[in-house]
Amino acid sequence: MRAFTYERAQAANEAVAAVVRGGPGARFISGGTNLLDLMKLEIERPTHLVDISRLPLRNIDELADGGLRIGAQTANSDTAADIRVRNRYPVLSEALLAGASGQLRNKASVGGNLIQRTRCPYFYDTSSACNKREPGAGCSAIGGINRIHAILGASDACIATHPSDMAVALAVLDARIELLGPDGETRTIAIADFHCLPGATPHVESVLRPGEMITAVVLPPPPPGRQLYRKVRDRASYEFALVSVAAIVANDRGTITAARVAFGGVAHKPWRSAEAENVLTGRPATMATYRAAADMAMKDAMGRGHNDFKIDLAKRTLCRTLAHAAQER
Repeated sequence: MRAFTYERAQAANEAVAAVVRGGPGARFISGGTNLLDLMKLEIERPTHLVDISRLPLRNIDELADGGLRIGAQTANSDTAADIRVRNRYPVLSEALLAGASGQLRNKASVGGNLIQRTRCPYFYDTSSACNKREPGAGCSAIGGINRIHAILGASDACIATHPSDMAVALAVLDARIELLGPDGETRTIAIADFHCLPGATPHVESVLRPGEMITAVVLPPPPPGRQLYRKVRDRASYEFALVSVAAIVANDRGTITAARVAFGGVAHKPWRSAEAENVLTGRPATMATYRAAADMAMKDAMGRGHNDFKIDLAKRTLCRTLAHAAQER
């Protein structure tokens, strides 16, 4: 057991100030569904924890433009069950319900979900080399058992994947992340820009600055088209995705008028495919179109041995999802 100090913040500005005051070893803790596991394994070794779970950031509010603002402390289960999310953003509700178990969804927060860390087994095994856990140590997954690892956006330093289902849905919805920093500074980051690709610094996982805290997720007005989330995994429940697809497709008399596509389980971040979207838009809603989009989405994909199968799996998953999403109702 490694000793640490703990305090419960009463306000958002107070929480940020406490983490800044606590220095490099300070961490926010909310539901703790990821951080506590990492502490038990001594992957994370915080010296000070600031509990933000009781901050007044649990509301889901209507916005004037027809969008929603979801407080960062809203539980995943509450977000998935909200009637406005279910009716206007079903892809988000479906993605949340596909993640973890019911008990974990009751505890996990929207903000925490975004910054959860990879489930790469070498990251969790402190006897293995991992650049994400210890920069410069090497990557045991490259050349190791890498069945669940990245096929897009990886580097020679890291081939881990981001585990969130929710983030994939947020990517296809063009969500924005509200952040509160030291001295009350606020800024908003597009979900597409929030997570970082590994490059030479896989330990840098997001654009969060020291002391910054996620306060909300902002959803723009729902886009036209049918929304679907499909997750392929080794077992039917409580499992991370081998491949997942979030798709939004508008179909007008057999022609795709608008399309959005994002993948999960394939990269270090939710992977939005503008290439696939360009292929789909204005084309007939046929399997030939879906296959062309899938080929374009995976044109830069690279397997590392055990995960070679994920390239074809991602293509088939996209085709199946698009076929369902494009059905006229």
